[in-house]
Amino acid sequence: MGDDLSNSVKKSNICRASRLSVAPMMDWTDRHCRYLHRLLSRETLLYTEMVTAPALVRGGALHLLAFNPEEHPVALQLGGSEPQELAEAARLGEEAGYDEVNLNCGCPSDRVQSGAFGAVLMQTPDLVAECVAAMRGKVQVDVTVKCRIGVDEQEPQDILPVFLEKIRAAGCRRVTIHARKAWLQGLSPKENRDIPPLDYDLVHQMKAAFPDLHISLNGGIASLDAAREHLDRGLDGVMVGRAAYHQPADILSAADPVIYGIGEPRDASAVVHEMLPYIERQLSDGARLHQITRHMLGLFAGKPGARAWRRILSERANRPGAGPDLVLEALSQVAERSAA
Repeated sequence: MGDDLSNSVKKSNICRASRLSVAPMMDWTDRHCRYLHRLLSRETLLYTEMVTAPALVRGGALHLLAFNPEEHPVALQLGGSEPQELAEAARLGEEAGYDEVNLNCGCPSDRVQSGAFGAVLMQTPDLVAECVAAMRGKVQVDVTVKCRIGVDEQEPQDILPVFLEKIRAAGCRRVTIHARKAWLQGLSPKENRDIPPLDYDLVHQMKAAFPDLHISLNGGIASLDAAREHLDRGLDGVMVGRAAYHQPADILSAADPVIYGIGEPRDASAVVHEMLPYIERQLSDGARLHQITRHMLGLFAGKPGARAWRRILSERANRPGAGPDLVLEALSQVAERSAA
C-alpha cells in the first residue's frame, strides 16, 4: 500500500512538472546542462539526451545513466525498437533513479534510422505499442512517448490518431508530439527541425480527440508566452528545445512563477555563482571546464556584456587549469557592462 501511494505521488508530481519540459537534445542536454537548467527552474521537467537501449543492455554502458540528484524531476529518453531490450533498459533507468522513461519515436538522423528506431517507428505503431507494453511491464515509473506527427508521405491527420490509439491501448498515458513531419529521405536532421511546416492545430485536435491522454507540444516554441498560449488553449504541457538551450535564462528563469505559479524569477548572475561549487566538484573528478561552461554561453543572451561573457569562456575554458576564476572573470564583464 505504501509503495502504491508513493508511486502515485511521484506520477502526480511528474505530470505537474511536465507542464513545461526541456527537450532531449543529442550532445546538448547532458548532466552539466541539466544541472544548470535546474538552478534556473526548480519545477521544469528535464530530459536526458537519447540513450540507446543496446548501449545499456548489450554494451553495459551504465555510466550513461549517471546524473546528479539535484536534477529531479528528470526523465530518461531511450532509443530502440526491440521490446525486451527496451524493457531491460527501462528497468536499468528506473533502478538508476529516473522519474520517467521516454521512448524516442521522433529522431530522424541516419544513425537512428539504421538502428530501426527514432522517427522511423512512426511507420510501425503496433511495434511501438509492443515496446511500450514491455517497458511498462518492467517499471513502476511512467513510460511515455515522444513522436512526430508523421513521416515521409504519411498523412498526419490519418496516421497520428492511429499511432496515439495504439500506444494508449498499450498503457501510455503521456505523449509529447513534435508538430512537424520528419522526412527520412532528403532532409538532414537539422533541416528536419526547421523545414517541415509546424501544425500546432493538429496537436490541439489530438487533445480534443484523446482527452484522457496527457499531451505536450514540441517544436518551434521560443518563449514562455508562446508556451502559456498553448497551455491556455488546453494542452497539458509544452516542451521547449533549442530556445531553452541557447537562451536558458529567457526560458527557464521565470518558468516557476509564470508556468507553475510558484517562486520568483531567478537571476542569471546568481545562478552563475551557484554553479561554482558544482564546477569545483566536477573539475576535481576529472572534468574540463569547457565541458560545463559550453552550456552556459547563452545565459546572458541579448544582455549587456553577453559577447564578452561568451568570448572569454569560448576562447579560454578549454585551456589546462581553467577553473572557477575564469567564470568569475567572464561574469565581471557582464557586471561592468550592465552598470555602464
